[in-house]
Amino acid sequence: MTDEELDEAKRRRRLLAASARRAFPGSTTYFNGSVAHGDANTPLTDVDLGVVLTEKDAEPYGPDKKSALPLMEKARDAIHEDLDEEFPKLTIEVADRRRAVLVRFGAPVTPGQADFTADVMTAIPHPSGRGLYIPNTKIADQWDRADPITHTRMVLEAISDTKVVFARTVRLLKHWNKTHSKPLCSWNIKALAVGCLERPMPLIDALQVFFTYAADEIDKGPTPDPADVAGPIPLNMPRREVHKRLCTARDYIDLAIEHEKAGRPLSAQHALHQVLPELVPDADGTQEEADRLAKTVRSGGTAASGLGLAVGLVTPTRAWGI
Repeated sequence: MTDEELDEAKRRRRLLAASARRAFPGSTTYFNGSVAHGDANTPLTDVDLGVVLTEKDAEPYGPDKKSALPLMEKARDAIHEDLDEEFPKLTIEVADRRRAVLVRFGAPVTPGQADFTADVMTAIPHPSGRGLYIPNTKIADQWDRADPITHTRMVLEAISDTKVVFARTVRLLKHWNKTHSKPLCSWNIKALAVGCLERPMPLIDALQVFFTYAADEIDKGPTPDPADVAGPIPLNMPRREVHKRLCTARDYIDLAIEHEKAGRPLSAQHALHQVLPELVPDADGTQEEADRLAKTVRSGGTAASGLGLAVGLVTPTRAWGI
């Protein structure tokens, strides 16, 4: 994505936050999701944010009290009042929305995309002071406990601790996730990454660390909430299928590293292609092809994969750590 696209996405997010605070005087807003976490991929299609009511305004709402529907409708009305003029195709959905108000701008941020959307959460403080109650309109008067503010803080700390390797790895994992007809919840992936990516390292090593750790953790059970506020993160498919998927990716990453260390760069590239087909071109690992590409490198040409792996004269493994 371009800087201009990201800036426009953040501008629209600020507009929504201002409308939410106007709808609920004294409230605070927070940002979450891929843009806030620094791991958004191209194309840029959405942002996420929430508004937290004051304790006084929140008093009528919560478990065994009023549902979030009136709050969602109030947020919708304020957004319409503030943004209809600038975005004449703006539409806002509240009905059948489980968690958040869905804002459709009717105008994409990334050229060629159908639209740009935003989820606006109306949340209330948890009585314990830890985390929030967020809507669950699928069940009458139901609210679920969560801590998206702490989640964002943890992700940003991981990005800082790893010198941005965390965000880059998550972006790659999102590409891997999209190769499956039924992707995993992206937050489950990030929650697992928070548990294992703690220092700078080459990207290929980060993928190996993640898939090894994630396979072991999923084999034990559902992923715990990193903020230790909500229950385990639910899976959208049987856990054994998730475990198998993670193990398959882990084995291909292990194989890619083994091939590269043994001086078989094209075989390494072929193995990596099985995990990241969108980013890494496939390669025929024959000796004839290896000789041809090695000659290209020696003569001043290049041959590189999507992770920065070049064949022939490039130092193994470290070259992947861009």
